[in-house]
Amino acid sequence: MDGEGGTVQKNLERAVSQKALQMSNSASCKAAVVGFLAGVCITYLFLAAVTSVGIQKLGAGELKIPMGETEGRFRNQTILPVHTDREFESVKTVKEVKNDPRIAFLYSAWEELLNSIGQKQIKSREPRFNMIPKAPHLEDCKARTKIFHQLDMMGPPWPRWQGRLITGLSDETLSPTVAETVGSVPLIMTEAANPPWVVGADEDNYPLTRKVQQDLWVHQHPQNCNDPQTRFLVADWEREAGFGIGAQIAGMTGFLAIAIKEKRVLVTNYFNRADHQGCLNGSSRSQWSCYFFPETSPQCRERALQLMKTEDAWKNGTLTTNGNYTSKEIWAGTIPRVWGSPWEDSQPTTEIDGRLLKNHRKMDRRWWRAQAVRYLMRFKSEYTCELLNVERHDAFGMQAAQMVVNVLPEHWPQAEYSGRATPMELDEYVWSNRMPWVPRPLLSMHVRMGDKACEMKLASFDTYMQLADRIRKRFPNLKDVWLSTEMQAVIDNSTRYAGWRFYYTKNVARQVGNTSMADYEASLGRETSTNYPIVNFLMATEADFFVGALGSTWCYLIDGMRSTGGKVIAGYISVNKDRFW
Repeated sequence: MDGEGGTVQKNLERAVSQKALQMSNSASCKAAVVGFLAGVCITYLFLAAVTSVGIQKLGAGELKIPMGETEGRFRNQTILPVHTDREFESVKTVKEVKNDPRIAFLYSAWEELLNSIGQKQIKSREPRFNMIPKAPHLEDCKARTKIFHQLDMMGPPWPRWQGRLITGLSDETLSPTVAETVGSVPLIMTEAANPPWVVGADEDNYPLTRKVQQDLWVHQHPQNCNDPQTRFLVADWEREAGFGIGAQIAGMTGFLAIAIKEKRVLVTNYFNRADHQGCLNGSSRSQWSCYFFPETSPQCRERALQLMKTEDAWKNGTLTTNGNYTSKEIWAGTIPRVWGSPWEDSQPTTEIDGRLLKNHRKMDRRWWRAQAVRYLMRFKSEYTCELLNVERHDAFGMQAAQMVVNVLPEHWPQAEYSGRATPMELDEYVWSNRMPWVPRPLLSMHVRMGDKACEMKLASFDTYMQLADRIRKRFPNLKDVWLSTEMQAVIDNSTRYAGWRFYYTKNVARQVGNTSMADYEASLGRETSTNYPIVNFLMATEADFFVGALGSTWCYLIDGMRSTGGKVIAGYISVNKDRFW
């Protein structure tokens, strides 16, 4: 739990509740989010230059980018890299971009593909967009979500194939045209646990990660939800004032532990952070499924909500809810032991004060919360995927455009682009499974300050950067930092560090002084204060190196996702010298 109480409480229940409340303050690091580049005005000038040299000559195939008319979801928030005194060869200077307006043109074209109006235009004018190369940093969210849905519905045993190789080339889904060419391709199932959301080798994850993830899926997806023997735990997400999103997630891992121990199916219910205009798609309003795949099947959810209306289900114990459990059981209850004690075999890859953390009294809880969070976030929703696209485009889109332009014909877009409208099968079924491009190696750094001082000794930003410099001595090609923080002073100080390139969310208010996290989030509004942290959390988990404060719940959860996401060996360096949780 996140912090020790200042005095010994008379009642253990009150003590645990106080720790839970403190925990929430560390949760929403999240000063970071999504939006489109405010440099659109400069881009407009570039487009004018491009137009003057012949873009208008495209005739019937003309591509018009209505700059200034885009209606992206986060038009007024921008993520931009902050370049320190030294520029790097991998990114063109402003002068170089001006001399090659194709970069700005391509960036703008990709931007238009991201907004809803552009999506509709593409459907009716598909051939005219063939001149636009594929964006390496963006995902096809609709296609990717469809694959996730098919994999989640498939259930174990999952094949060893990946992504579209399973859903597009297996003998169960093979199209007649492809069948004539390559014949039937049987899927070879494996008895070993192989959940498709776990990446990396077994030794790159916490012990038993694959087995635990598969067992959690099986537990949460019984064959017959209407069986009288199937019992449920319906849990609302914590929503008291002061509970940050990190504390809410940590609390739900406690309910999942209870559900496993009591052989109940966990059904998450009202999620206040999804109660906003962005989550209006079907039944996702006010639900976890707005951001991630639901924790159980629609059939089990429907059955559980029906039972909530029947008095017998409450009396005979078929159904329980939040009120059936104490704060101690939720926040400090025992960890499920059905898998033994795998945490005892965990590789020590977390460093505190220059020493590896080899053993501690909360190893079981750390291992379990990592497993629970990985399961709850196993697949992103289409909405979350789109938010991530916007984030990556605003942060890395100009660099991606430069890379692509460097391999295009010199006179593109006047000259014909030779890209195929219909991709080859290697593109479609194999390379499509790759993660979107980001500059690598990438360092994730979450700097926690503000009201966290009531729970732990705060470290200066310079302390964080000293640890970053330590990593760079071992990996000298490291220069990119994904920086998330709620403090404006940290952003201001980042410009002092030459040789580093920082990415963070701009045009979002940050804390000055010790404003409480609850007040800070309230000032941002519900949609922004939820989307920003979730997107930045996911971006952080995809980094190659990690620096943070494990006294913060948010950093603790990032570390858990690292440890179940194939990045155990990447390590985690904490600024805390006296605590890990």
